[in-house]
Amino acid sequence: MTVLPGAEPFSHDGGEVGVLLCHGFTGSPQSLRPWAEGLAAAGHTVRLPRLPGHGTTWRELNTTSFDQWFGCVDDAFRELRTRCPVVLVGGLSMGGALALRLAQRHGDQIAGLVLVNPAVKAQDPRLAAVPLLKYLLQSTPGIGSDIKRAGATELAYDRTPLKALHSMLQGWKPVVADLGRVTQPVLIFRSPQDHVVPASSTELIRQRIGSSDVTEVLCEDSYHVATLDNDADQILTGSLDFILRVTAADRSAS
Repeated sequence: MTVLPGAEPFSHDGGEVGVLLCHGFTGSPQSLRPWAEGLAAAGHTVRLPRLPGHGTTWRELNTTSFDQWFGCVDDAFRELRTRCPVVLVGGLSMGGALALRLAQRHGDQIAGLVLVNPAVKAQDPRLAAVPLLKYLLQSTPGIGSDIKRAGATELAYDRTPLKALHSMLQGWKPVVADLGRVTQPVLIFRSPQDHVVPASSTELIRQRIGSSDVTEVLCEDSYHVATLDNDADQILTGSLDFILRVTAADRSAS
């Protein structure tokens, strides 16, 4: 399957601190590439994989599942861990759910999480029909490119494949059930004006997470894809400061 121009994965070998970034549902590495490049420019080793079924066609995405998307980022984390003694994980939207799942599975092998408008919950009542609707319709209108900044666009599908959507909704369940197992420091960037993921998703994470070190920063001038929006620089700067703080604490503890 041909990968769309701009949707290619990003990889950079830098210093001993590694950062794994996870993009969102129906999106591609393009939505996080400026963030990845900024982290790389700061000297970090960075991995930004392309999730199965993403960055090609929505029809291919409809043949993949949450378990496959997690397997992709899990493989990337394991490879990164062989190179870097300290690894942090970041994610946008569903990528935030994948980052949380990695933290639940790998514990203290992950030094911290940076989540941007993380998706583990939805409020649209129409989603209740997805388990049946997926047998009647292949797709519905897309959810990508929710960006406030003029001229900025996300390389995302213009259709939402329903079998894949149902898999994501099912994949959220164990992530939410195991939020208490996430004990790493967590930095959350949330857009008050988000037309894709409700604020209650972040609230749920904050209520149930096991970490005592949780910071929330508002992206007041951005919509859902804040990594391509007006607050992208704030996300990069905040991430770099967070990495410095977490790695300093990690060195002092060792």
